[in-house]
Amino acid sequence: MLVRGGRAFIDGVVRDADILLEGARIARIAEAGELAADQVVDAAGCIVAPGFIDVHFHGCVGRDFCDGTAQAIADIARYEASRGVTAICPATMTYPEERLAAIMDAAAAFAPADDEAALVGVNMEGPFISPNKVGAQNPAYVQHADASMLRRLQKRAGGLVKIVDVAPEEPGALDFIADVAGEVRVSLAHTCATYDDARAAFEAGARQLTHLFNAMPGLDHREPGPIAAAAEHAHVTPELIADGVHVHPAMVRLAFALFGADRMILISDSMRACGSGDGTFDLGGQDVHVSGNRATLADGTIAGSVTDLAACVRVAVTEMGIALEDALLAASANPARALGLASQRGSIAPGYMADLVLLDNDLEVSRVILRGKPLGGNRESDR
Repeated sequence: MLVRGGRAFIDGVVRDADILLEGARIARIAEAGELAADQVVDAAGCIVAPGFIDVHFHGCVGRDFCDGTAQAIADIARYEASRGVTAICPATMTYPEERLAAIMDAAAAFAPADDEAALVGVNMEGPFISPNKVGAQNPAYVQHADASMLRRLQKRAGGLVKIVDVAPEEPGALDFIADVAGEVRVSLAHTCATYDDARAAFEAGARQLTHLFNAMPGLDHREPGPIAAAAEHAHVTPELIADGVHVHPAMVRLAFALFGADRMILISDSMRACGSGDGTFDLGGQDVHVSGNRATLADGTIAGSVTDLAACVRVAVTEMGIALEDALLAASANPARALGLASQRGSIAPGYMADLVLLDNDLEVSRVILRGKPLGGNRESDR
C-alpha cells in the first residue's frame, strides 16, 4: 500500500514524501511519484505523522484502565486508535496490591483487534506517592515504595510495567529507585521533593518527571525544586499535558525552551470522561465533574483531562505556539524512546511499524493507518 501525496514528518522535518507499506511495516520512503502500489491512500493536503504514543492516560469513552476488564481495555484501545494514538501505555491509580494485580492480569491477557491500539506498556502512577500531594489519587491507599510488590505486579503483567512513579522524599524511596531503575523507568510524581531530593533521585536512576508542573513544587529562585533538578539532568524526560487546562501556554513554551523538544513528552492524562461529554464520572473511586474540557473533584482539584493526545498536539501548536515538528516529536519518537521502543515505533522509517496518522490543515485527525491497514475500510480517495 502506498500513502501518496502527503507531507510526512521524517527525521525531524515535515517534507513531501510517499510512503510504501508492506504488511505491518514501512518498506520504503521516496520522493513524490517514484513509487507505485496496488492500493493507494491519498494523503494530499495532509501531514503524515507517526502514530502517536500516549505513555500516561487513564481512560476514555466511559472506560478506565483500572476497570481491569478485557472489554474496558478493548474499548479504550479502539477509541485511542481512532484518534491516531496507535500505541498506548495506560496508567493505574493508587490502589492496594490485590486490585492492581487484577489490572495487571487483564493487561497481560490483552491482544489488540485490527482496529485497536497496541498495548505497549503499563504506567504505575500509584501507590508510591506522597500523601501530601495526592491530587486526584485516593489517599487511603498511598504507601511507601516497595520493590518486592512492584516485581510481583510486573510478573502478573508479563513484563508490561514500563514506568513506575514515586515521590523521592518519602522513606525508602531512594533505595527503591536504585534497586529497580535497571528494570523499569522511574518517574517522579505527586511529590513534595526539594531540589536536593530530586537531584538525588535522578542520580539514583530516575529518568522521568510525571505531568510537569502538576502535583509538584513549582520553580522558585530560592527553592528551585524538582523541575530545575530535572532540567540539569540531560537524560530526564518530562511529561506535559497540553490540554489548555493543566498548564498555561506560557509555561508550556517555557518547558520546551528549558528542556528542549527532544526531551519533551506530550501526554493526555485523559480519564474515562474523554469522548463522553459533560457529566459526573469516576476516577480512582472518586467522583469527577466534567464541564467542557475541564474535569474536577468536588473541591475543585483538577482530576485528569478529557482531551486525547491528538487534540493536545493540536492545542500545543495552534494555541500555545509550539512548533509543529516539536509537538509531533513529543508525541511520537520521544515517548517511544522512553518506553524502549525507539527502534520500532515513533518514527517514519523503513522497518518501523506502519502506524500513521494523517492530519488535515487544522491538525484534526483525518485518517489513521494502524499496522499497515487504514481504519474505517476503503474510501473514495483510496484505490
